[in-house]
Amino acid sequence: MTQSSQLAALRLVTTAIISCRRCPRLRTHCLQIAQDKRAAFRDDDYWGKPVPGFGDPRARVLILGLAPAAHGANRTGRLFTGDGVGGSGDFLMAALHRAGFANIGTSQHPADGLRLRDAYIVATVRCAPPDNKPLPDEIAACAGHLAAEIAALTRVQVVVALGKIAWDAWFQYLARRGEIIRPRPTFAHGAAFERSGLPTVVGSFHPSRQNTNTGRVTAAMYDDVYRAVKARLRR
Repeated sequence: MTQSSQLAALRLVTTAIISCRRCPRLRTHCLQIAQDKRAAFRDDDYWGKPVPGFGDPRARVLILGLAPAAHGANRTGRLFTGDGVGGSGDFLMAALHRAGFANIGTSQHPADGLRLRDAYIVATVRCAPPDNKPLPDEIAACAGHLAAEIAALTRVQVVVALGKIAWDAWFQYLARRGEIIRPRPTFAHGAAFERSGLPTVVGSFHPSRQNTNTGRVTAAMYDDVYRAVKARLRR
């Protein structure tokens, strides 16, 4: 795939994601949040639509998250963006910046100048779910978007799965391609699965405040993950 055709494919995927209406519960929830708003953002125009991936189209690293945050990406339209200073977006971007995958270490709004290098971020579910808990049928409904983005990202060598839902979504994606892996590898922070002909998948705890504020995941733990990721990259 040429670079121009790849960019065209990503644009088509982005358009399909933004216009998706497959999950009425999620669409209702996101639109209600965009209407009610949080007091701190009452003057903001919320995005309120499904959120596509973003990053370097030539990325060798695919970062697979869970879903947009209600007042983060559902507000800003960019994954891991705008969930507050020290939120999951800042924690992730700080780690990517230290590892050389991002030009800055924060992610507050789409015009902040953030650029990813050799990395692309997507989500398992493209709409903010109530209580951050998508239903199985909603995960399944979004699976085609994930597959389409992966098909357009032709250089991916390593997938970082942020949390068990993302980890499971990756193996479900492989199964739909006919790559049935039994038993399914167990998710753990730092766990890795490699098979010839497939991208390596590396597990990572999600950078949610629940994990970072309790010390379940630390900056050093994230640095370890991205060192392992870089070690697995080929030219």
